[in-house]
Amino acid sequence: MSKTIEDKLTTQLPVLREEAKSLAKIYGSKIMDQVALEQIYGGMRGIKGLVCDTSSVGLDTGLIIRGIPILELTDKLPEQVFCLLLTGEIPDDETLKEFQEDLNRRAEVPSYVWDVLNALPKDTHPMIALSTAIMSMEKESEFRKHYDAGLPKDKLWEPMFEDSLNIIARVTQIAAFIYRKSFGKGDMIPPDPSLDWAANFAKMLGVKDEDGTFAKLMRLYLVLHSDHESGNVSAFTCQVVSSALSDAYYSFSAALNGLAGPLHGLANQECLRFILKMKTEIGHQPSDDEVRDYCQNLLDTGKVVSGYGHAVLRITDPRFTAFLRFGKQHVPDDDAFRMVEQLFEIVPDLLTKQGKAKDPWPNVDAVSGSLLHHYGMTEYQFYTVLFGVSRILGFSAQTILARAMNSPLIRPKSVTTEWIKKQVAR
Repeated sequence: MSKTIEDKLTTQLPVLREEAKSLAKIYGSKIMDQVALEQIYGGMRGIKGLVCDTSSVGLDTGLIIRGIPILELTDKLPEQVFCLLLTGEIPDDETLKEFQEDLNRRAEVPSYVWDVLNALPKDTHPMIALSTAIMSMEKESEFRKHYDAGLPKDKLWEPMFEDSLNIIARVTQIAAFIYRKSFGKGDMIPPDPSLDWAANFAKMLGVKDEDGTFAKLMRLYLVLHSDHESGNVSAFTCQVVSSALSDAYYSFSAALNGLAGPLHGLANQECLRFILKMKTEIGHQPSDDEVRDYCQNLLDTGKVVSGYGHAVLRITDPRFTAFLRFGKQHVPDDDAFRMVEQLFEIVPDLLTKQGKAKDPWPNVDAVSGSLLHHYGMTEYQFYTVLFGVSRILGFSAQTILARAMNSPLIRPKSVTTEWIKKQVAR
């Protein structure tokens, strides 16, 4: 058990619980937001109804993790960012080392998980395999065992902590196995406990990495995708399922199923498809004018430029900026990456002139696939699995904190169309 991390949270909890209790007691009847009909019909977009302290996403700031802009965390390891998400503090070297050693102690994947994965049809989508593998380990749940034994509600965060760390410790092996099995890459590569979490994952994937930059990309990728508030499909799904006191295996598997949707985690593979299609149609080193004409034709025919626009942001996604910096440093001459740069110079102006897009700027999906493609990971069906591995850090931190704060069952009220018609007729 990572005592230093757990002890840190244990020390913080009395203050956090008292603060939430006091706010609810003193200001419980204060109106915090108003809801417009277009929000009800628009997927609850923009309604302020969730509390998430791990991260926030501002219109003009992008992702902020515990008060720190994401661009200030690009030199950190995913393990450090997880500790930051959970406790609000970046761990010192000793705490980090102990946490990494703890993950290594937990890393053995039950043998039946390999049996489950090997039993799946050969053409099973990698996201189905990942969700199934996580779900298959539910029998290991410490949370369920302690809940069944009558552990007090205010202590349930402790076995949730155990389950979450066990999943974090094992998910990279599982994901690497899925990659190698799904795409005929050969036998499983055993983990190397001397490596950090992301570098070990890179090694187990088996991607050629003579200069070590693919491991650097994995560190960056897993940091940038680790959390993004709690209102997105996967994080919200995780919190809703967990609020029923379902354990981490149920909750994370459900969240991954949401992440697999085309409007959420599959966007990264769609963006690479777009770039490769453009490359096929106008050449691998097109001029700026050719790229501009290609994109303008898409817009004129009612189509979109993949990777541009964001549900929340009204600026260039800082995560895009981080990947762009990586690409310029490590793969500046890659054809697909150069197209990403061209699109960044051209598309925002086209969208602004068109006047329809609320956000004409690129999001993180516009660039991540091109970098993976450069290193030979051309199987874009796997990209959402990478997203899922990273986002499990956020799922874990948010779910542990929800149980630590005794968060209640999430149960919003639904209304009928008739009710709405009566309300608007008043």
